[in-house]
Amino acid sequence: MSQFHEGSADVRAEGAGVGVARPVLKVLRGRPASDGAGVRLTRVIGTPDLPDLDPFLMLDEFRSDDAADYLAGFPDHPHRGFETVTYMLAGRMRHGDNQGNTGLLRAGSVQWMTAGRGIVHSEMPEQEDGLMWGFQLWVNLPAKDKMTAPRYQDIPPEAVPEVEAGTGARVRVIAGKLGGVEGPVRAVATDPIYLDVALAPGAAFAAPLPADHAAFAYVYEGAVRVGAGTAARRIARGELAVLGPGDHADLAAEGEEGRLILVAGRPLREPIARYGPFVMNTADEIRQAIEDFRAGRF
Repeated sequence: MSQFHEGSADVRAEGAGVGVARPVLKVLRGRPASDGAGVRLTRVIGTPDLPDLDPFLMLDEFRSDDAADYLAGFPDHPHRGFETVTYMLAGRMRHGDNQGNTGLLRAGSVQWMTAGRGIVHSEMPEQEDGLMWGFQLWVNLPAKDKMTAPRYQDIPPEAVPEVEAGTGARVRVIAGKLGGVEGPVRAVATDPIYLDVALAPGAAFAAPLPADHAAFAYVYEGAVRVGAGTAARRIARGELAVLGPGDHADLAAEGEEGRLILVAGRPLREPIARYGPFVMNTADEIRQAIEDFRAGRF
């Protein structure tokens, strides 16, 4: 299932033993949920256990080889005021919108969609059987950007750089920089870091992160020790670790390979008003979003 391959750039582990390692503040598991036309998924951020992690509003993992769990997909639905990030590990998803845009998400690809002032789009599986697996992350937009023009960044697998970050550590850089290698996602308001990290047994990686960013690690295969020294915590498959302050995340795999996404973003520290697919700053703005959608102004 790995999207890593030979020929990736070589970046040795950075920051190991230097600076302040981010501690694990909280560990939680997601909750079963259903969205779209009945797609079964696991909601990790956006639950009573973790309503949000500014600037992140929601994180879902969808993973099933039973077509009944995903075939109905996500028919036309609106968004306003935030960004959706879809990262595919397996399967194929066709997207389209009311502006005539269309594209295909396949294994290893990324879509960073800025909904801005409003868009109506769909995400439908383009397969009738087999494994469908990936993540969708919702990232808030600052008040000044909530009514910006919608746009997509559709990134194919081959456009995501893969780097060696020390012996046994491989990283796909989706957003942000690692050792001078920059991810393909551009011009995002929260200056995000989005890394897909694979650690062979015994491998370790000190991932540099901006000190002022909120950050989390979500393990989707195996197990990973997160943190430094005696404060390190073992994070198992399906668990999310909320990281505390520091300038890097210490990650290590012990007796088995570990795979995780490591995500960080600049907090907005603004009021949040949410109603379904609309995320604004005030209740009045939510009412306006509903009115605009009903009037066909998206």
